[in-house]
Amino acid sequence: MSKRALLFPGQGSQYVGMAKDIFEKSEIAKYFVEKAEDAINFKISDIMFNGPEEELKLTNITQPAIFLHSVLLLNEIENLEYDAVAGHSLGEYTALVANKSLDSLDAFNLVRKRGEAMLSAGIKSPGTMAAIVGLNAEKLEEICKKASIEGIVQCANFNSPGQIVISGSINGVKKAMELSKSAGAKIVKELIVSGAFHSPLMESASNELQESLKYTNIKNSEVPVYSNVTAKPSIEKDKIRKQLLDQLTSPVRWEETINNMINDGITEFIEIGPGKVLQGLVKRINSKVIVSGIDKFDDLK
Repeated sequence: MSKRALLFPGQGSQYVGMAKDIFEKSEIAKYFVEKAEDAINFKISDIMFNGPEEELKLTNITQPAIFLHSVLLLNEIENLEYDAVAGHSLGEYTALVANKSLDSLDAFNLVRKRGEAMLSAGIKSPGTMAAIVGLNAEKLEEICKKASIEGIVQCANFNSPGQIVISGSINGVKKAMELSKSAGAKIVKELIVSGAFHSPLMESASNELQESLKYTNIKNSEVPVYSNVTAKPSIEKDKIRKQLLDQLTSPVRWEETINNMINDGITEFIEIGPGKVLQGLVKRINSKVIVSGIDKFDDLK
Protein backbone atom coordinates (compact mmCIF):
# COMPACT_ATOMS: atom_id res chain seq x y z
CA MET A 1 0.00 0.00 0.00
CA SER A 2 1.40 3.41 -0.99
CA LYS A 3 1.99 6.10 1.61
CA ARG A 4 2.31 9.87 1.29
CA ALA A 5 4.50 12.38 3.16
CA LEU A 6 4.39 16.16 3.30
CA LEU A 7 7.68 18.08 3.18
CA PHE A 8 8.30 21.69 4.17
CA PRO A 9 11.19 23.88 2.94
CA GLY A 10 13.74 25.82 4.94
CA GLN A 11 15.92 28.86 4.46
CA GLY A 12 16.98 29.54 0.88
CA SER A 13 13.54 28.96 -0.66
CA GLN A 14 12.33 32.56 -0.20
CA TYR A 15 11.62 34.90 -3.12
CA VAL A 16 10.16 38.41 -3.49
CA GLY A 17 6.43 38.08 -4.12
CA MET A 18 6.11 34.90 -2.05
CA ALA A 19 2.57 34.09 -0.82
CA LYS A 20 1.12 37.27 -2.38
CA ASP A 21 -1.33 35.36 -4.59
CA ILE A 22 -2.48 33.24 -1.64
CA PHE A 23 -3.09 36.37 0.45
CA GLU A 24 -5.03 38.05 -2.37
CA LYS A 25 -7.23 35.03 -3.15
CA SER A 26 -7.99 33.69 0.33
CA GLU A 27 -9.86 35.24 3.24
CA ILE A 28 -8.41 32.54 5.52
CA ALA A 29 -4.91 33.65 4.50
CA LYS A 30 -5.69 37.34 5.11
CA TYR A 31 -7.02 36.52 8.58
CA PHE A 32 -3.99 34.42 9.57
CA VAL A 33 -1.45 36.97 8.27
CA GLU A 34 -3.22 39.67 10.29
CA LYS A 35 -3.08 37.52 13.46
CA ALA A 36 0.57 36.61 12.89
CA GLU A 37 1.61 40.22 12.28
CA ASP A 38 -0.29 41.38 15.38
CA ALA A 39 1.59 38.76 17.41
CA ILE A 40 5.00 40.12 16.39
CA ASN A 41 3.93 43.74 15.82
CA PHE A 42 5.63 43.78 12.43
CA LYS A 43 4.32 43.85 8.80
CA ILE A 44 6.37 40.98 7.45
CA SER A 45 3.99 40.58 4.51
CA ASP A 46 5.23 43.91 3.05
CA ILE A 47 8.75 42.45 2.70
CA MET A 48 7.44 39.08 1.47
CA PHE A 49 5.33 40.67 -1.26
CA ASN A 50 7.53 43.61 -2.27
CA GLY A 51 11.06 43.06 -1.00
CA PRO A 52 13.73 44.34 -1.01
CA GLU A 53 15.45 41.00 -1.55
CA GLU A 54 18.37 41.95 0.71
CA GLU A 55 16.00 42.38 3.66
CA LEU A 56 14.10 39.18 2.83
CA LYS A 57 17.41 37.27 3.02
CA LEU A 58 18.02 38.28 6.65
CA THR A 59 17.48 35.17 8.74
CA ASN A 60 15.13 36.89 11.22
CA ILE A 61 12.88 37.78 8.24
CA THR A 62 13.47 34.74 6.03
CA GLN A 63 12.48 32.14 8.59
CA PRO A 64 9.03 33.50 9.59
CA ALA A 65 8.37 34.43 5.93
CA ILE A 66 8.94 30.87 4.67
CA PHE A 67 6.98 29.43 7.58
CA LEU A 68 4.08 31.81 6.90
CA HIS A 69 3.98 30.93 3.18
CA SER A 70 3.88 27.19 3.94
CA VAL A 71 1.22 27.52 6.66
CA LEU A 72 -1.04 29.66 4.45
CA LEU A 73 -1.02 26.82 1.90
CA LEU A 74 -1.52 24.22 4.62
CA ASN A 75 -4.59 26.10 5.86
CA GLU A 76 -6.15 25.85 2.38
CA ILE A 77 -5.67 22.10 1.97
CA GLU A 78 -8.69 19.91 2.60
CA ASN A 79 -9.14 16.14 2.60
CA LEU A 80 -5.47 15.39 1.93
CA GLU A 81 -4.39 12.27 3.77
CA TYR A 82 -0.74 11.79 4.69
CA ASP A 83 1.23 9.30 6.73
CA ALA A 84 4.32 11.28 7.74
CA VAL A 85 5.84 14.77 7.71
CA ALA A 86 9.32 16.28 7.61
CA GLY A 87 10.83 19.72 7.18
CA HIS A 88 14.29 20.96 6.29
CA SER A 89 15.68 22.92 9.25
CA LEU A 90 13.06 25.60 10.02
CA GLY A 91 10.63 23.57 7.86
CA GLU A 92 10.44 21.11 10.75
CA TYR A 93 8.30 23.68 12.60
CA THR A 94 5.79 23.72 9.75
CA ALA A 95 5.83 19.92 9.72
CA LEU A 96 4.85 20.00 13.40
CA VAL A 97 1.90 22.24 12.57
CA ALA A 98 0.86 19.76 9.86
CA ASN A 99 0.89 16.84 12.31
CA LYS A 100 -0.93 18.90 14.98
CA SER A 101 1.96 18.85 17.46
CA LEU A 102 2.18 22.65 17.37
CA ASP A 103 -0.47 25.36 17.08
CA SER A 104 0.25 27.43 13.96
CA LEU A 105 0.46 30.77 15.80
CA ASP A 106 2.64 29.31 18.56
CA ALA A 107 4.93 27.88 15.89
CA PHE A 108 5.09 31.24 14.09
CA ASN A 109 6.18 32.95 17.31
CA LEU A 110 8.82 30.25 17.87
CA VAL A 111 10.16 30.61 14.34
CA ARG A 112 10.37 34.38 14.71
CA LYS A 113 12.27 33.93 18.00
CA ARG A 114 14.49 31.28 16.37
CA GLY A 115 15.39 33.61 13.49
CA GLU A 116 16.23 36.49 15.83
CA ALA A 117 18.30 34.22 18.09
CA MET A 118 20.24 32.79 15.14
CA LEU A 119 20.93 36.27 13.73
CA SER A 120 22.16 37.39 17.15
CA ALA A 121 24.35 34.28 17.52
CA GLY A 122 25.90 35.04 14.12
CA ILE A 123 26.87 38.51 15.33
CA LYS A 124 28.26 37.22 18.65
CA SER A 125 30.16 34.30 17.08
CA PRO A 126 30.83 35.14 13.41
CA GLY A 127 30.96 32.16 11.09
CA THR A 128 30.11 31.02 7.60
CA MET A 129 28.89 28.06 5.55
CA ALA A 130 29.91 26.47 2.24
CA ALA A 131 28.34 24.04 -0.20
CA ILE A 132 30.52 21.11 -1.25
CA VAL A 133 29.49 19.01 -4.25
CA GLY A 134 31.21 15.83 -5.37
CA LEU A 135 32.58 14.38 -2.14
CA ASN A 136 30.94 11.68 -0.05
CA ALA A 137 30.02 12.22 3.59
CA GLU A 138 32.82 10.09 5.00
CA LYS A 139 35.49 11.99 3.06
CA LEU A 140 34.08 15.40 3.96
CA GLU A 141 33.79 14.54 7.64
CA GLU A 142 37.47 13.53 7.52
CA ILE A 143 38.31 16.88 5.86
CA CYS A 144 36.38 18.81 8.52
CA LYS A 145 38.30 16.97 11.22
CA LYS A 146 41.61 17.97 9.63
CA ALA A 147 40.46 21.57 9.06
CA SER A 148 39.35 21.96 12.68
CA ILE A 149 42.93 22.82 13.65
CA GLU A 150 42.11 26.24 12.11
CA GLY A 151 38.74 26.59 13.86
CA ILE A 152 35.32 25.00 14.34
CA VAL A 153 33.92 23.31 11.22
CA GLN A 154 31.49 20.44 10.69
CA CYS A 155 29.07 19.02 8.15
CA ALA A 156 25.81 20.92 8.63
CA ASN A 157 23.42 19.68 5.92
CA PHE A 158 23.60 16.22 4.37
CA ASN A 159 21.23 17.23 1.57
CA SER A 160 21.57 14.54 -1.11
CA PRO A 161 24.26 12.19 -2.43
CA GLY A 162 27.41 14.26 -2.93
CA GLN A 163 25.77 17.55 -1.90
CA ILE A 164 26.75 18.58 1.61
CA VAL A 165 26.95 21.95 3.37
CA ILE A 166 29.65 22.65 5.96
CA SER A 167 29.44 25.24 8.73
CA GLY A 168 31.65 26.81 11.36
CA SER A 169 34.18 29.54 12.05
CA ILE A 170 35.46 31.54 9.09
CA ASN A 171 38.97 30.09 9.34
CA GLY A 172 37.73 26.54 9.85
CA VAL A 173 35.37 26.65 6.87
CA LYS A 174 37.98 28.31 4.61
CA LYS A 175 40.48 25.57 5.46
CA ALA A 176 37.88 22.84 4.78
CA MET A 177 37.05 24.50 1.44
CA GLU A 178 40.73 24.47 0.50
CA LEU A 179 41.10 20.78 1.45
CA SER A 180 37.87 19.90 -0.41
CA LYS A 181 39.21 21.44 -3.62
CA SER A 182 42.43 19.47 -3.23
CA ALA A 183 40.39 16.30 -2.67
CA GLY A 184 38.61 16.75 -6.03
CA ALA A 185 35.28 18.35 -5.10
CA LYS A 186 33.35 19.47 -8.21
CA ILE A 187 31.94 22.60 -6.58
CA VAL A 188 33.15 24.45 -3.49
CA LYS A 189 31.08 27.57 -2.86
CA GLU A 190 30.84 29.79 0.19
CA LEU A 191 27.24 30.69 1.00
CA ILE A 192 25.94 34.16 1.82
CA VAL A 193 24.55 33.58 5.31
CA SER A 194 24.33 35.54 8.55
CA GLY A 195 25.84 32.82 10.73
CA ALA A 196 27.24 29.31 11.03
CA PHE A 197 23.91 27.49 11.22
CA HIS A 198 23.77 23.91 12.52
CA SER A 199 27.16 24.22 14.19
CA PRO A 200 28.37 24.76 17.78
CA LEU A 201 28.52 28.50 17.03
CA MET A 202 24.71 28.52 17.39
CA GLU A 203 24.96 27.57 21.09
CA SER A 204 23.76 31.00 22.29
CA ALA A 205 20.74 30.75 19.96
CA SER A 206 19.97 27.35 21.44
CA ASN A 207 20.04 28.84 24.95
CA GLU A 208 17.67 31.63 23.91
CA LEU A 209 15.25 29.29 22.15
CA GLN A 210 15.20 26.92 25.12
CA GLU A 211 13.22 29.43 27.20
CA SER A 212 10.59 29.89 24.49
CA LEU A 213 10.31 26.14 23.87
CA LYS A 214 9.88 25.47 27.58
CA TYR A 215 6.63 27.44 27.67
CA THR A 216 5.24 26.35 24.29
CA ASN A 217 2.53 23.70 24.25
CA ILE A 218 3.71 20.73 22.17
CA LYS A 219 1.41 17.72 21.78
CA ASN A 220 1.95 14.07 20.98
CA SER A 221 0.99 13.28 17.41
CA GLU A 222 -0.46 10.34 15.52
CA VAL A 223 1.38 11.31 12.34
CA PRO A 224 5.15 10.98 12.85
CA VAL A 225 7.62 13.75 12.14
CA TYR A 226 11.01 12.60 10.87
CA SER A 227 13.54 14.61 12.86
CA ASN A 228 16.45 16.49 11.26
CA VAL A 229 18.67 15.45 14.16
CA THR A 230 17.99 11.70 14.18
CA ALA A 231 16.44 11.14 10.71
CA LYS A 232 13.93 8.93 12.54
CA PRO A 233 10.19 9.28 13.24
CA SER A 234 8.97 10.89 16.47
CA ILE A 235 5.48 11.30 17.92
CA GLU A 236 6.29 12.04 21.59
CA LYS A 237 6.12 15.70 22.67
CA ASP A 238 9.16 15.62 24.99
CA LYS A 239 11.33 14.05 22.32
CA ILE A 240 10.12 16.59 19.74
CA ARG A 241 10.90 19.50 22.08
CA LYS A 242 14.46 18.25 22.66
CA GLN A 243 15.05 17.63 18.95
CA LEU A 244 13.98 21.18 18.05
CA LEU A 245 16.59 22.48 20.48
CA ASP A 246 19.35 20.09 19.37
CA GLN A 247 18.62 20.95 15.74
CA LEU A 248 20.28 24.39 16.02
CA THR A 249 23.75 22.97 16.66
CA SER A 250 23.38 19.57 14.93
CA PRO A 251 23.55 18.56 11.25
CA VAL A 252 20.38 18.25 9.15
CA ARG A 253 20.36 14.59 8.05
CA TRP A 254 18.09 15.12 5.06
CA GLU A 255 19.34 12.36 2.77
CA GLU A 256 19.09 9.82 5.59
CA THR A 257 15.63 11.16 6.53
CA ILE A 258 14.24 10.67 3.01
CA ASN A 259 15.78 7.21 2.72
CA ASN A 260 14.29 6.21 6.08
CA MET A 261 10.86 7.46 5.00
CA ILE A 262 11.09 5.45 1.77
CA ASN A 263 12.20 2.37 3.70
CA ASP A 264 9.15 2.86 5.94
CA GLY A 265 6.86 2.72 2.90
CA ILE A 266 6.54 6.33 1.71
CA THR A 267 6.14 6.36 -2.07
CA GLU A 268 4.91 9.93 -2.64
CA PHE A 269 6.30 13.27 -1.41
CA ILE A 270 4.56 16.65 -1.65
CA GLU A 271 6.57 19.79 -0.89
CA ILE A 272 4.38 22.57 0.55
CA GLY A 273 5.85 26.06 0.53
CA PRO A 274 7.98 28.39 -1.59
CA GLY A 275 10.20 27.00 -4.33
CA LYS A 276 11.19 23.49 -5.40
CA VAL A 277 14.40 22.88 -3.44
CA LEU A 278 13.20 19.78 -1.59
CA GLN A 279 11.64 18.29 -4.72
CA GLY A 280 15.04 18.45 -6.38
CA LEU A 281 16.79 16.87 -3.39
CA VAL A 282 14.29 14.01 -3.15
CA LYS A 283 14.68 13.25 -6.86
CA ARG A 284 18.45 13.08 -6.44
CA ILE A 285 18.10 10.80 -3.42
CA ASN A 286 15.64 8.43 -5.11
CA SER A 287 14.38 8.94 -8.67
CA LYS A 288 11.67 6.27 -8.36
CA VAL A 289 9.35 7.99 -5.87
CA ILE A 290 6.54 10.39 -6.85
CA VAL A 291 7.43 14.03 -6.13
CA SER A 292 5.31 17.17 -6.52
CA GLY A 293 4.91 20.60 -4.94
CA ILE A 294 2.41 23.26 -3.89
CA ASP A 295 3.83 26.79 -3.99
CA LYS A 296 1.17 29.02 -5.57
CA PHE A 297 -2.56 29.30 -4.80
CA ASP A 298 -3.40 27.74 -8.18
CA ASP A 299 -1.28 24.68 -7.32
CA LEU A 300 -3.92 23.80 -4.72
CA LYS A 301 -6.20 22.69 -7.55
